[in-house]
Amino acid sequence: MLKTLRLKRQEERRIQGGHLWIYSNEVNIHETPLKNFTPGEQVRVETHGGKFLGIAYVNPQSLICGRLVSRDERILDRALLLHRLQQALLLRAGLFDEPFYRLVYGESDLLPGLVVDRFGSHLSVQLNSAGMEAVKDQVLDALREVIEPESILLRNDSSIRTLEGLSREIEVALGTVPHEVELVENGVRMLAPLHDGQKTGWFYDQRLNRAWLRQFARGRSVLDVFSYVGSFGVQAAVFGARAVAAVDASRPALEMAEKNAALNGVGKIFNSIQGDAFAVLKGLKAEGERFEVIVVDPPAFIKRKKDHKEGLQAYRRINELAMQLLTPDGILLSASCSMHLQREELLDVLRTAGRRLDRHVQILFEGMQGPDHPVHPAIAETRYLKAFLARVSQG
Repeated sequence: MLKTLRLKRQEERRIQGGHLWIYSNEVNIHETPLKNFTPGEQVRVETHGGKFLGIAYVNPQSLICGRLVSRDERILDRALLLHRLQQALLLRAGLFDEPFYRLVYGESDLLPGLVVDRFGSHLSVQLNSAGMEAVKDQVLDALREVIEPESILLRNDSSIRTLEGLSREIEVALGTVPHEVELVENGVRMLAPLHDGQKTGWFYDQRLNRAWLRQFARGRSVLDVFSYVGSFGVQAAVFGARAVAAVDASRPALEMAEKNAALNGVGKIFNSIQGDAFAVLKGLKAEGERFEVIVVDPPAFIKRKKDHKEGLQAYRRINELAMQLLTPDGILLSASCSMHLQREELLDVLRTAGRRLDRHVQILFEGMQGPDHPVHPAIAETRYLKAFLARVSQG
C-alpha cells in the first residue's frame, strides 16, 4: 500500500495543468510530513481535499520533492518502463534512419530523471534522480528487452545527482563498453568518448543546427569555438569548408576532434588550438586573423539563477569577440545551452554586440534542440537550447 503525499490548498493547479514536478513548499507537511518518506519512494499524490492526482516518486532532500510518473494508479515498475521506452523508441525510429539519437529525454518522455543516448548497439545512461535510482534494475532490464544493446554505461557522474543526495560514479552495467564509439550525424561519421567525455559523450541536441553549415561552410574558413570533439568543425570541413580551426581548453577533446577529422579525410584542413576560448580569440584578433564562419557553442555560463549576471556578461564578451574576428558579411552561429538564459536575452546579446561594433546583424535562422529532445509544453525547462545563425556585415 503506497503512502499518500498531500498538497496544500490550491497547489494542485500546476499538476492538473500538465506539469510533473512537486516542490517541497507545495506539500501539506502537517498531514504528510516529508520526513516520513524515503528518497525514491513512490506515493499517491492527492489534493488538499483528498482528490487523487497521480503516482509520483519523492525525495524529501530535494527542492523538487516529487515527480509524477502517472496520472492513474500505475506505479513506475518494469511494465510501465517497458511501455514508456517503447513509446520513446517509436518516436525516434520515425525521426531517424540510423540508431544514433537521444532515446529518452526525461520528463518529456514521461520518465523523469532518466536520460538515455543511443549509439547503435551501445547505450549511455544517466539516472539523475532518487526515484530513477530506486528502480535502476528495472530500468536496465527494460532497456535490455526493448533495445537488446551490446553494452550499457551508467554515466552517473552529473552534479544533479549531488542535489538528489546520490553518489557520483561511472559504472558499466552491461557488456564491454568501448572507450570510443562511432555514430553518424548529418551523414558524417564521428567518434564519441563514452567513458571520459562530457555528459553522455555526445551532444545530439545540436544536430539540426550543425546541419546549417552544409549551406554556409562550403569554400569558407571556419572557426569552431568550444569545439569539444569537433562536432561543428569536422562537419563543416566535410561540408566543404576550405579551412577549419577548432578551439577548446581540453587537449584530449581536441585529439578526438583531430581523429574525427582524419576519419572523414579532412585532417589536412583541420587545425586545433588548445586554450581558454576568451584568451585564444583575443590572440587571434591581435594576430589579424579573420574567419568567414564562426561557431560559438559554449558550455552553460549560467548554471544557477544566481550566476545570471556574470554568465550573461560572458555570453556578451564571447559573441563580441567572435564578431570582431569575422570577415565582412561573415556568418556567426551563436548558441546557448543554459536553461537560465532566455531566448530573448541571447538575441539581445547579438543585437548589442552588433551595435557596439557598428555591425549590421541579420538573423537568418533560429534553432533549438532537435526532435529527439522533445519539449514538454508544461515544463519550460525542457526547452533549454537556443541557437541563432546570423549574417554580420559592416553597418
